[in-house]
Amino acid sequence: MLAVTNLNAGYSQIQVLWDVNILVEKGTVTALIGSNGAGKSTLLKTLMGLIRPYSGKINFKNMDITGLPPHRVREIGLSLVPEGKRLFPNLTVWENLVMGGYIIKNEKKLRDRIEWVETLFPILRERRDQPARQLSGGEAQMLSIARALVAGSELLMIDEPSSGLAPRIVETIFDKLIELREGGLTIFLVDQFVEKALGVCDKAYVMENGRIVFSGTRDEVERNSELKKFYIGLP
Repeated sequence: MLAVTNLNAGYSQIQVLWDVNILVEKGTVTALIGSNGAGKSTLLKTLMGLIRPYSGKINFKNMDITGLPPHRVREIGLSLVPEGKRLFPNLTVWENLVMGGYIIKNEKKLRDRIEWVETLFPILRERRDQPARQLSGGEAQMLSIARALVAGSELLMIDEPSSGLAPRIVETIFDKLIELREGGLTIFLVDQFVEKALGVCDKAYVMENGRIVFSGTRDEVERNSELKKFYIGLP
């Protein structure tokens, strides 16, 4: 579904990504793991069109989307849940969900999509009329994911979904990701909670200093003791 080929990108003259190659297959969870500053968030922003690559190619659903602006990337089915939620704090939960479906012109379809994500995250229905700023960290993360799903994502990219959350809430978030994958959604997951990410993924990539240093199934990652020790920080 998503193929990244020899991707180089960064900020002005500061290169962050170096010849990155990644393949995300339809209906799978693919994890990208690595230390802070490895370039993981930069990769997601580049895929989403927020950063224009220096060179390389991004192919999504057999379409070349390299350098497309974010709104066009979103319209063809690729969405990003950014690190830090990035909600509209003064809008209600309902209004945030409506903003997520801005590309849907049919009002009934939009309401049906919102009803679906509220079924996935029932707490959002209970908090529907509350401003987003009043939500707990876990509720805000659920709203951020739900908002990205409203418009009908085919590939959901999630940046650090467990950041700052209690273990019980992290468990809930990852259970929902598994449920979404079982429903046919393709997920590209970036998270520092390495053990949790490996527990839900089909395939993992390890990034260090802007380069992919390893790729394989989660079992292959877990069996590689040197990789776990030096790149991931697991015993």
